[in-house]
Amino acid sequence: MSSIKLDAYDVRILATLQQEGRITKLKLAERIGLSPSPCWERMRRLEQAGVIRGFHADIDAAKVVRVTTVFVEVTLSSHRGEDFARFEAAVNAREEILECWSISGGSDYLLKVVTTDIERYQALIDDLLAAEIAISRYFTYIVTKRVKQAPGAPLATLQRLAHDETAG
Repeated sequence: MSSIKLDAYDVRILATLQQEGRITKLKLAERIGLSPSPCWERMRRLEQAGVIRGFHADIDAAKVVRVTTVFVEVTLSSHRGEDFARFEAAVNAREEILECWSISGGSDYLLKVVTTDIERYQALIDDLLAAEIAISRYFTYIVTKRVKQAPGAPLATLQRLAHDETAG
């Protein structure tokens, strides 16, 4: 996995945008200690490099509709490439599955599902099981309370740790 070389200004730009995506370019430049033009050029370079993938609003769906969040561990019965591809295609076709991670350990995948209630969640699972996409077992974890949710990644900390590893 390759990474782009970032300096302290780049990290401050990214960290600020993660927290305040609607910040004006002028305020961003002031916040990180650069004049607007070099700040804008850095931001554009980060976008072109794919580091900044887009800007999104953080919507509280529970203010709009009833929301149930479920994490699901999934183990496949067969581990051929076509089985993984078929499972992943089925997951990508379902809007209720917001995230899907291929993981190591006792399971093959971890899913984050957001739906209106447990009945809708079970209907989704029933559909996936009926699709014959090699699911051998699944474990359901219903979220009872969100304790912490942070946008993005702790960039300054990760960069410092990566630097410590290469320097040490």
